[in-house]
Amino acid sequence: MQGTQQAQNASATPAEQAVIDAATELPPPPAGEELPAGSAEPAAVDAAASELSQLKAERDQLLDRLARLQAEFDNARKRAERERMEFRDYATGNVVEQFLPVLDNFSLALNATGSAEQLRSGVALIVKQMEEILRQMQVVPVPTVGEAFDPHVHEALGTVEREDLPDQHVAEEIRRGYKLRERLLRPALVRVAHNPKQISE
Repeated sequence: MQGTQQAQNASATPAEQAVIDAATELPPPPAGEELPAGSAEPAAVDAAASELSQLKAERDQLLDRLARLQAEFDNARKRAERERMEFRDYATGNVVEQFLPVLDNFSLALNATGSAEQLRSGVALIVKQMEEILRQMQVVPVPTVGEAFDPHVHEALGTVEREDLPDQHVAEEIRRGYKLRERLLRPALVRVAHNPKQISE
């Protein structure tokens, strides 16, 4: 009998074994009393097995939900990346389309047979056309000559002695800088006035 009980205990699950261990520690019934039919031990084992089955079902549901959420996240990430690329291509195409007439005019100027002055006038018109396109895109040049030197928008290439300008003001523009609304696209390269007369005063 004891060997049979040990064999049953060896094949029990951990939950079932815990119930069996707890049942074996119960005190024996008083003398003369018999356990009622369908004692508490099988009922407790059935309850534990039912609870274990329920926990397994909940675990499977959570794993399935996790897999679905991960798949939805991956799809959303791929969709956002695709939309970002499409928007970038659209924005780039829109800008390039506006500058194509400028490129056409440069090609015509290269093939022109007029004088140097006529060529210069043609290039000046093309530059004006390009500046107008930039203005429509809200790209404006950084103010330079005569303005106080501002390291946030100006990059100094050196100083030049000038008595007709206040000290530390922009005297020359080497390369034009541009801003898109309030965002600096590139700083203006400038030379800064050094006014010794003003300093001595």
